[in-house]
Amino acid sequence: MAFISNIPAKPVPPGGKTGILIANLGTPDGTDYFSVRRYLGEFLSDRRVIEAPPALWQPILQGIILTTRPSKSGEAYARIWDRKEDASPLRVYTRSQAEKLTQRFEGEHPVAWGMRYGKPSIADAVEELMDQGCDRLIFLPLYPQYSATTTATANDQLFRTLMTLRRQPAVQTLPAFPDHPKYIAALEKSVRDHLATLSWKPQRLVASFHGLPKLCVDKGDYYPDDCERTLTALRAALGLSDEQMPITFQSRFGPMEWVQPYTAPFVEALPKQGITRIAVIMPGFISDCIETLDEIGNELREEFIEAGGEELTLVPCLNDSDEAVDMLEALIRESLPQR
Repeated sequence: MAFISNIPAKPVPPGGKTGILIANLGTPDGTDYFSVRRYLGEFLSDRRVIEAPPALWQPILQGIILTTRPSKSGEAYARIWDRKEDASPLRVYTRSQAEKLTQRFEGEHPVAWGMRYGKPSIADAVEELMDQGCDRLIFLPLYPQYSATTTATANDQLFRTLMTLRRQPAVQTLPAFPDHPKYIAALEKSVRDHLATLSWKPQRLVASFHGLPKLCVDKGDYYPDDCERTLTALRAALGLSDEQMPITFQSRFGPMEWVQPYTAPFVEALPKQGITRIAVIMPGFISDCIETLDEIGNELREEFIEAGGEELTLVPCLNDSDEAVDMLEALIRESLPQR
């Protein structure tokens, strides 16, 4: 394997320097067909995401899927695109989180951000930190619940980058944080603050996590357990029962069985039970993105109203709020080397 040719511009200081790298899933550069196609092609070619043999999967992906899906996905991205920043909300919030963490660490530890798919890449972020003289990195994938399809593939990409470096930094990868006290406290505050703005009281607070094929769980992925850990802690913090705050899973893709209950059918069935006013929280997403703002905020709301519902409100993700940055700072400081 070839080594990269660019040498870090700054030497490592005598005592060493620790850099901080946060990473999220990724986003297309624009809402046009080719930008979305490039993004989906990279995302859906990841063997952690689609475990089918490439010889079987790639003809399907390069054929019907990447021919038809980019246009539909592009329309969805266009509905939630930040026109001022000309970027997706996920990109805007991840960048802001890194900027605010930079202020928190006041130059003591450089902070960079990268995306598993798309730009800026994790490799770009590593190079940025090494150019500032970092010989140690703390890597924080922004996924509260562990899955091989999220946390593990982000780690994989970091390690692939390290394989191309002549001078590798020491790396510490941080674990998922499904019921970390700071995370649960931030979620609790976000719920209480949002509900306080409403003129009506939700009959249910539905929790919707990103789904996962059941086959992945059967093979040992413990993502649903982490989701339950999050919800158990959040229910306790809010004083809610399982019935008052049920768990569901969204974003199914393909014909296989996924972890249940599925969000859309669950929510569509509520009006027949006399439940016509609900709030939805998505605790598996640190930042609002296409899955929260469009899939839930637009598509699910429309389906709920058509089924007889009256009100559906989204509890915003933590995004770049003070509570979100407090939590990220706490996770990082717990892992910094003690001098």
